[in-house]
Amino acid sequence: MDFFGNDPTTNLLPRDGTVNYFGPILSVVDTRNHYETLLRDIPWKHDEVVIYGRRITTARKVAWYGDSDFSYTYSGTTKQALVWAPELAALKDLVEKLTGAVFNSCLLNLYHDGSEGMSWHSDDEKSLGKDSAIASVSFGAAREFRLKHKRTDEKVSVLLESGSLLVMKDTTQTHWLHCIPKSAKIKTPRINLTFRRMAGMDSHSGTIP
Repeated sequence: MDFFGNDPTTNLLPRDGTVNYFGPILSVVDTRNHYETLLRDIPWKHDEVVIYGRRITTARKVAWYGDSDFSYTYSGTTKQALVWAPELAALKDLVEKLTGAVFNSCLLNLYHDGSEGMSWHSDDEKSLGKDSAIASVSFGAAREFRLKHKRTDEKVSVLLESGSLLVMKDTTQTHWLHCIPKSAKIKTPRINLTFRRMAGMDSHSGTIP
């Protein structure tokens, strides 16, 4: 597959983890079709997070899908997984073929414009398992993705193009933070799909111990 000049084997991090940027993995037409379908058909809801003991409703909207109706708790809020939509299942299959990883869930984020972003954090919840791979697929407005080393404050930045794939794996979540900074220049929406592998999922009850 043509990765449009990006080498997916290149590690963007200087130490303590692995981040590979594949660049666009879909044609322009397929990218646009996926973007329009996801924007229209996903049951987007405003996210809720707990910050300093206060429950905040974000402007950003989210959705959570998985192999079964298991729950996912982050930032003080719990979500119940929806059954895979056809377009998400197809994208999951493609991402798994490209990365060699297996995923059982996907957290979707809808940023309406550049006034919405994501602050510094690590995806290191116990339910994800230690050092598991996370694959991020982007549609819509290109946004800057920043990483910062927790100890040295070293920073790495990459522009996530529409239809692109970025993978964080190995000890990235242990040693690095990441964020999507706000930008007044961005006037159009961005959809981000983060495919994950929930650890310890009970196939019968669909719960995380």
